[in-house]
Amino acid sequence: MKDKNIVSLQSVSKTYKINAHSSVGVKDITLNVSHGELVLFLGPSGSGKTTLLTLIAGLLKPSEGIISLFGKTIDSFTVSELQKLRAEKIGFIFQTFLLIDSLTALQNVELVLRFASKSKREVRRIAENIFRELNIEYLANKLPTTMSQGEKQRVAVARAIANNADLILADEPTASLDTENGSIIIEWLNTYAKANNKCVIVVSHDLRLKEYAHRIIYLEDGRIINA
Repeated sequence: MKDKNIVSLQSVSKTYKINAHSSVGVKDITLNVSHGELVLFLGPSGSGKTTLLTLIAGLLKPSEGIISLFGKTIDSFTVSELQKLRAEKIGFIFQTFLLIDSLTALQNVELVLRFASKSKREVRRIAENIFRELNIEYLANKLPTTMSQGEKQRVAVARAIANNADLILADEPTASLDTENGSIIIEWLNTYAKANNKCVIVVSHDLRLKEYAHRIIYLEDGRIINA
């Protein structure tokens, strides 16, 4: 039976220690995120949004509390199991896109698919299908250096969903985009979550995204202040 919650956090805190000083990243976060949801974490810079996303990705260990992905606690995964999980079940969207400039848009998407141990023929077929579905076939052979900000983020979304990821983690996906392009990106993510029964977690300070979220969670000083 499929586990109801893709992401579960129980009393999770993260404290950074710098020399003799301590700084709170997030404090006492408890939440569950299920299939078919687009959850938006809103808050100003320094509120703990990116720390929370990094913890969920298993790229950072909590100081306290328990984080579970797909029904299994993160600390029970081996390093290789966690890497495999990220490659096969989690898609990432970054504020700065992180596309490889020497590769075409199609090749950037194919690279992620190759990490998931797919054949070359299957990689090409999946990548081309994604570009067709998102109506960005015209970008396939373009290099990132020749693309606009909006085009780069479209390719970044294609890369994130190429593996049919069950969980998408998006860090400020509209921060570098105008209203039109920002709306396109968040609409894509909203559709992906609903149509495919997937989970999308977006962290942002962009209030324009509120209308697209199934659930909005506000963060301030590392704490949830309203959900």
